[in-house]
Amino acid sequence: MPDGFQRVESRDCPMSSCAVPAGSPCRTAKGKVAIQYHTARFRLVPSLAKALNVPTPAVRKPGTAWTELPRPAAGVEPTGHVRIGYARASTLRQSLDTQLDSLTKASVTRIFSEKISTRATRRPELERAVALARELRASGVAVTLVVHEHKRLGRGIDLATLAEELRAADVGLEFLTGELQGSHDPSGVVFIVLAALSGMEREYIRDRTLEGHESARARGKAIGGVGVTDDHMLSMALRLRDIAARLVITSGAKKGRPPSPATVMRMLRDHDQQSAT
Repeated sequence: MPDGFQRVESRDCPMSSCAVPAGSPCRTAKGKVAIQYHTARFRLVPSLAKALNVPTPAVRKPGTAWTELPRPAAGVEPTGHVRIGYARASTLRQSLDTQLDSLTKASVTRIFSEKISTRATRRPELERAVALARELRASGVAVTLVVHEHKRLGRGIDLATLAEELRAADVGLEFLTGELQGSHDPSGVVFIVLAALSGMEREYIRDRTLEGHESARARGKAIGGVGVTDDHMLSMALRLRDIAARLVITSGAKKGRPPSPATVMRMLRDHDQQSAT
């Protein structure tokens, strides 16, 4: 494609092993001009994104010693737009399906996900997402970090700190739902205030909950769910336990062992079905 190499070289190579600046061809680990541009670089050009490879033109003298060439003129508008998704659940038992589905519908290019508490000091997948966003933006592409809801990123000072990191990298931020739904300029005053308020809301709820517990204890009330047992139920449960202890398998490899609850339930179910017929 005529002049295709100029479009590839209009941005830095995001490959850490290459990392050549805009205006220069890719280089090999031995300091030679590569015979073709690195995939991560030419795929930043929308019209070349599906190509298997893009050869380095003869004018760049592939195979010769690499030297840095003049950078293109500053002030060039970003070419292309990449949307990077991030999803997070606080516990292993929580599902990410809702977040992943919404991010997929939002046409994100790549999704990073993890199951880890907001209170964790490091969130590896979020760090990877931000690092990729920073690399792509440095290469000249407009980038937006897309999240299902702001609580997936954090609250209060944590969210404001991350927003500052994105602002420094000139990366946009978008929430698909929740109190902060919509696209945001991470450096905007409105966003910073809302992020701070979200943290204050969490602390406010926590403080009110603790105050309620202390007030209840002072009045002699127990903290926790309402009791549903009584002495009669305990007596019945003890008799049932004694009866269950008499259930023993009389033959086979598990002879002498108690049956599993599933086996007992299946036995009772079969008995009820036979009685019904």
